[in-house]
Amino acid sequence: MNKRDREFFRKLILEKREKLMKELGYLENTVLTATTKESSGDLSSYSFHMADQGTDAEEREKAFLLASREGRYIYHLNEALRRLDDGTYGKCAVCGCQIKKERLKAVPHATKCITCKSKEERGE
Repeated sequence: MNKRDREFFRKLILEKREKLMKELGYLENTVLTATTKESSGDLSSYSFHMADQGTDAEEREKAFLLASREGRYIYHLNEALRRLDDGTYGKCAVCGCQIKKERLKAVPHATKCITCKSKEERGE
């Protein structure tokens, strides 16, 4: 992989990471740290209907799961940046072959070529 390709993928990874960080910030500010009273939009301190509480709890649970998933994705993007720095980015961790640029554009944190990933998914 040449220097121009490395810079292209570094920029792509950093853009994806920045977008995810903004999304996580939004989730944190709107859902994850909001109290039940704040999330309901109700200004009174009286309790509200149990169905509303259940819906709010479910929405918070979904937000936590999404935040967890995005946090893992950010970790993988950071690892891809580390591989860019140490020169192993774009090489399959299993067979050592070069991962195709098309795959890296679609999945910039990929660690396996299509062949090895397909074998892994089939359980081979």
